[in-house]
Amino acid sequence: MGAISRTVVIGMGNEFRRDDGLGWIVAGLLNRRADEGRLPAGVVAAQCDGDPARLLALWENVGLAVVVDACFPPAAEPGRTHRWDDATDDRLSAAASARHSTHGLGFTEAVDLGRALGRSPGRLIVYAVEAADRSPGLGMTPAVARVVPRLLRRITADIDRHGRSADDAAS
Repeated sequence: MGAISRTVVIGMGNEFRRDDGLGWIVAGLLNRRADEGRLPAGVVAAQCDGDPARLLALWENVGLAVVVDACFPPAAEPGRTHRWDDATDDRLSAAASARHSTHGLGFTEAVDLGRALGRSPGRLIVYAVEAADRSPGLGMTPAVARVVPRLLRRITADIDRHGRSADDAAS
């Protein structure tokens, strides 16, 4: 089945693990914008703990999926943001993501599984924000919290630019 005209933003992480809650916070803020009519129709924001089956269910048959997650590389610069677009960038490195992810099965394995099963979005964009603190608790460190407004602007621009082209391709 081909992609339908829908966009999903998936905030991954754990809201009770400080910086790892970044994706959940972004998804929550986007849901608020959607409720206020400030996002295009057909845009859904969802929170996910990173379970591959849940990821595949969220992005299956969508035109555009944007995933937001915190990452914890060994020499992190908290707040530094990485953007990966499957339409223009090389494949993600499974070894690298497994080292930096807080999820059991790495995100790239979920992407590969989705491709193998024919359950991938039409286009996938990933934002990974380097983080510092994944200890139990609520709230992000200041360096990670500071990137949220800019991240929201970038995601909204991706939805405006690529979500519409994904909708056109599905028509």
